[in-house]
Amino acid sequence: MKRIGILSDTHSCWDDRYIKHFEGCDEIWHAGDIGDISVLQKLRNISPVVRAVSGNIDHGLVRRECPELQLFEVEGVRVMMQHIGGYPGRYSPGVESMLRKEHVKLFVSGHSHILKVIPDHFLNLLHVNPGAAGYHGWQKVRTLIRLELDCGTIKSLEVIELGKKTL
Repeated sequence: MKRIGILSDTHSCWDDRYIKHFEGCDEIWHAGDIGDISVLQKLRNISPVVRAVSGNIDHGLVRRECPELQLFEVEGVRVMMQHIGGYPGRYSPGVESMLRKEHVKLFVSGHSHILKVIPDHFLNLLHVNPGAAGYHGWQKVRTLIRLELDCGTIKSLEVIELGKKTL
């Protein structure tokens, strides 16, 4: 069993509550629009495994270190992570065929700043967009996700609200 912390759209924002909520996670996944590379460096202080994809605002070190797409397996769950991916019924071009071809069971994306956890019954997978953990954007509440992967199952999914977006 692995505990996973998921966030997206930090836009260079660091919040010390990431430590509190992701402490004890075996892995942390960042679904893009990281901003400053220091965000990834600080996440690595919380968890030994940090997986991340670059987003449309990322450049420089982040773009060089983080691919646009990640495909991997954890605890028997095939995962695909891409910043701009859409959602069930409205996937971005090419995403649905990739999800099908790769037999993905968990698709993680960001970009919209909208928290979404949607089962895709057609492709037999779970779509997760953790919303935005940073302050940039029009979201009203900053959010994170925590879940567990165990023997091919996704369980114990939690939405964590960091509170209303204030500047």
